[in-house]
Amino acid sequence: THDSARDIRVSVASALAQVGVTTELIVVDNASSDSTLEILREFSGQVRLFAMDRNTGFAVGMNTGIEASTGRYVLALNPDCRLEPDFCAVLAERLDEVHSAGSASGRLYRGSGPTLVRTDTLDSTGMYFTASGRHFDRGAGEPATGSYMEEGPVFGVTGAAGFYRRAALDAVRISTGYFDEDFFVYREDADLAWRLSHAGWTCLYVPGAEAVHRRANLPERRSRMSAAINYHSVKNRWLLRINNQTAREFLATAIPTLARDAVVIAACLVRERSSIAAFPWLWRNRHRLVAKRREIQALSRKYATAAQGRDGADMLVQEHPRKESTD
Repeated sequence: THDSARDIRVSVASALAQVGVTTELIVVDNASSDSTLEILREFSGQVRLFAMDRNTGFAVGMNTGIEASTGRYVLALNPDCRLEPDFCAVLAERLDEVHSAGSASGRLYRGSGPTLVRTDTLDSTGMYFTASGRHFDRGAGEPATGSYMEEGPVFGVTGAAGFYRRAALDAVRISTGYFDEDFFVYREDADLAWRLSHAGWTCLYVPGAEAVHRRANLPERRSRMSAAINYHSVKNRWLLRINNQTAREFLATAIPTLARDAVVIAACLVRERSSIAAFPWLWRNRHRLVAKRREIQALSRKYATAAQGRDGADMLVQEHPRKESTD
């Protein structure tokens, strides 16, 4: 949480109301300046609270909670999400049956109003990559009626309500955490999904698990988003590929990817100059980032070999004109 007073009461109440599973609820607050902590005190005895002394970002906050947790499954939950009461039970039951799945995505709807009322618009039915190497939330912004009703594999799960097998998280944990703390915010869920995929874990979309997400940050609202958020979006575009992209994947998407890179760089030079700082950051940290890439590649080789008996996983590439969740 960070200045999450608008939604935190509804979100926490929905997490505490989960049925069919034994749960522990951990809240990591990133130095909120509004009434978030005051609201959380209403749940004293039901919530383990970690109050950070500064805003450490989404990745550090989530890692703090994951490290403190004890369950065999972990739900990484945004404070602007409301879960249906059986959300966790439905996903846990399916992952108990599908041993090759390291994560699962429920069916997320866009929410509105003070109680996060479900709208008729989808927010996410899982993550996928396009042939140009961009990642999207499948179904984002589309009418929900009758679409994406079948269970099946997707590339990954959005961090808004990401359900993970603890053993899979442990298998791909790197020196900068389960969620890579270099990302701070934005695209860290895609990075984790990519690492899980390369290590042989699949992600399963389960439409019976439903939740609602307000989703404040969208590509079409970029001009109204903070300079810091946009800076991390640009930085993490390259960091995601440095961490994970193989030579084969780069060659397969080189022309559209490089064309998109040129557009992003031009936009930074002309319109969004506050994001130019992303490139000096990448250069200053280049040696450490290369070493981390080697660490990730070594983990991928180790666990992908072990995963052959679990059916393995490969990048799911689709071409849909949908909204990208983090670009």
